[in-house]
Amino acid sequence: MKLLIIEDEASLRSSIQKYLTAEGNVCDIAGNFDNAYQKIAIYEYDCILLDLGLPGGEGLDLLRFLRKEQKEDGVLIISARDSIEQKIEGLSLGADDYLVKPFHLSELYARIHAVVRRRQQKGNNIISFNEIEIDVLAKEIKVYGVTVYFTRKEFDLLLYFVSNKSKVISKAAAAVHIWGDNADMADSFDYIYTHIKNIRKKLTDAGCRDYFQSVYGVGYKFQ
Repeated sequence: MKLLIIEDEASLRSSIQKYLTAEGNVCDIAGNFDNAYQKIAIYEYDCILLDLGLPGGEGLDLLRFLRKEQKEDGVLIISARDSIEQKIEGLSLGADDYLVKPFHLSELYARIHAVVRRRQQKGNNIISFNEIEIDVLAKEIKVYGVTVYFTRKEFDLLLYFVSNKSKVISKAAAAVHIWGDNADMADSFDYIYTHIKNIRKKLTDAGCRDYFQSVYGVGYKFQ
């Protein structure tokens, strides 16, 4: 998953980032309102962890911006504000969940999974596309019922394309989705071609059709 951690407390932000990264996720971070605004305006995330009290602005204004722009990022509010009125306001503005500080990181991760599952898979752990079956929680892919083994990056990339089937995905967008901020340091996105080549081979070797289409000068489409 690609996640954005918006939290002004450096130690908590670092702890969350380390935990979620160790679980195999891509984590971008923002410690103030302006930095967070820039990231959510440009990028898309599976889930945004949103603190409310931020230097330079109010977290709920970021939530208002997201929903006004009809962006589909999941939003999990993490806040020390535990009044029922605050929770109702956050949820009514379009947040998917509200977690009061302090919390266990394991609970946070479970909440993130629930948000992403509800939004992307409509509550279902399994995504099916013709002969391909993806178990999002087990991180397992089957073709005609037989498990095909992928690296974590390959799994994330295939899930990204299947979840956005029939849409043209640029190499840059694919890179940012699975590498986050680190994608900007690459001289080129040729490694995306390499990953897709490997995914194609594993799928076709398992008897799957080749659903990847190259879009000249742009990227790829899965359909």
